[in-house]
Amino acid sequence: HLVESGGGIVQAGDSMTLSCEASGDNFRTYALAWFRQTPGQELRYVGGITWSGSAYYTDSVKGRFTISRDNAANTLYLQMNSLKSEDTAMYYCAAWGRGHTIFFDEYDYWGQGTQVTVSS
Repeated sequence: HLVESGGGIVQAGDSMTLSCEASGDNFRTYALAWFRQTPGQELRYVGGITWSGSAYYTDSVKGRFTISRDNAANTLYLQMNSLKSEDTAMYYCAAWGRGHTIFFDEYDYWGQGTQVTVSS
């Protein structure tokens, strides 16, 4: 069970941090990821982090977004800096019990999503 929080409305250039809190005992063994979706579009990979802490990002967010995890708190984070209007989307966290993947249909567990709106 995953629950995202931290979305809202910000201005272009602002920063925002999303959180994803998980329940259960196996959080530290799961690969985690953030995806985003705009109306009428498919889910798109934002970035992911392995159980050991290696982080990966799609090109459009490299250098602006940072993914981290706190296994003791069962929480995944997405720090977003220098936000752009094109970052506006519903953001979802996801988890699965194997290695890192960018393909959304591989993930077993999903949060309900949190809306991020960046006004220009």
